[in-house]
Amino acid sequence: MERIEVGSTIIAVVGAGTSQPELTELAEEVGREIARKGALLVCGGLGGVMTEAARGAKEIGGVTLGILPGPNTTDANEYIDFPIATNMGHARNSIIVHTADVLIAIGGGYGTLSEIALALKIGKGVVALQPTYHIPGVITAQTPLGAVDEALRLVELG
Repeated sequence: MERIEVGSTIIAVVGAGTSQPELTELAEEVGREIARKGALLVCGGLGGVMTEAARGAKEIGGVTLGILPGPNTTDANEYIDFPIATNMGHARNSIIVHTADVLIAIGGGYGTLSEIALALKIGKGVVALQPTYHIPGVITAQTPLGAVDEALRLVELG
C-alpha cells in the first residue's frame, strides 16, 4: 500500500466509542475519504467510530492520530499511527477539538455532543453524518463523501 501525501488539514472524526453496526461502513468510508483528500485524521483512538474511521484511512495509506483518554499509548486501536496518551479522561475531548481544523460527527452520545459544543464555541466547523440530534450551527451531510467535502469547504472558508 502506497502512503498518501498528507496536507496540512486535520479532520477530527468523533462518535460513539462502542461499535454500532449501522455506522461502521459510514465511519470507514469517512476515514477513506479523509485519506483520499490528503488530510490527517484525528480521533479519540479507541473503539467504535474511532476504530472504524481509522481503519478506513489506513486501508488506503492515510495517517491517523489518536488522542487517548488514559495513560498508555498501547490502548490505541491498531489503526492509529500516532497515539497520544493524555491520562485526562473526557477532558481529552478538548485536545481533539483544538487539534482539528474541523469535526465530522458520526452518530454518538454525550461525549460526542461535548466535542460538538466545544468546537462550535471556539468557532470550528462541525459536519454531522447520521445525527441523532439537531444543533444549530451543525451542518448535516447525507453521505461520507459529502461530509468530508463539506468539512474541507468549511476549512477553506476559515
